[in-house]
Amino acid sequence: MASLTLNSPAKLNLMLHITGRRADGYHLLETVFQFIDLNDRITFEVSNTPEIRRFNSRTPVDESEDIVLHAARLLQVRYGVQQGVEISIDKHIPVGGGLGGGSSNAASCLLALNQLWGLNLSLDELAEIGLELGADLPVFIHGEAAWASGVGEQLTPIQPPEPCYLVIYPNIVIPTAEIFNAEQLTRVCDAITIRAFLDGAGTNVCEPVARQLYPVVGEAMDWLDQFAEAKMTGTGACVYAAFDSLKAAEGVKSRVPGHWQSYVARGMNRNPVHAQCGIIENDN
Repeated sequence: MASLTLNSPAKLNLMLHITGRRADGYHLLETVFQFIDLNDRITFEVSNTPEIRRFNSRTPVDESEDIVLHAARLLQVRYGVQQGVEISIDKHIPVGGGLGGGSSNAASCLLALNQLWGLNLSLDELAEIGLELGADLPVFIHGEAAWASGVGEQLTPIQPPEPCYLVIYPNIVIPTAEIFNAEQLTRVCDAITIRAFLDGAGTNVCEPVARQLYPVVGEAMDWLDQFAEAKMTGTGACVYAAFDSLKAAEGVKSRVPGHWQSYVARGMNRNPVHAQCGIIENDN
């Protein structure tokens, strides 16, 4: 039985602007994605029957809502695959915290099954399939830190610094739709350039909305701001700050209030799943 085990990483949004809204309701974004080495561990074992199922998993996500299973079934049906797969998920990335764990896991599934089922699809083809499941999947599939525009699918690889981050999860789930549908959300940001971002420009326009609707987000940011500039990733709820060293990040982590979860993770400009799947850099 062919198998593959992958470390599926979380992501941070290093900025998030909304520059408009399409007729279909989707927001037009400018954002920067960077991976961090906070990982879910997923094992895929190919079976000779067409069944797709989860086994021996530690995850709070119900099977009926698991985007990993949806990704596997979509790929299987699209390409008439006769084999199935058993999937084991050991989840460490907080659910609903803006760290992209579900999107990462689904992208890892597409990358893994492309290899295990011998489909030989390009990264562009996989990213197009992934976009049907969520706007964050393409960046995980292409596997490079990126400046993203459109609804998040138009990607330009960039190389931001890779610091150590302290990430705080204040133990709440913030539905993305609630933030994006909020009347007070800023949707008219002027476009900026990649160079401007690398020079320090850019904010997260979702942060004031999350602070207003979920005061604990503001509490976590204000606490973290004592030590380094605190930011929120995506639509929340996780907040983070960059540090020059692992020792510095760990030192602040030791002081995080006990009612919040916290993680120290290093920024990564490459998705480790690519190396684990044997994907050659810049392969499309």
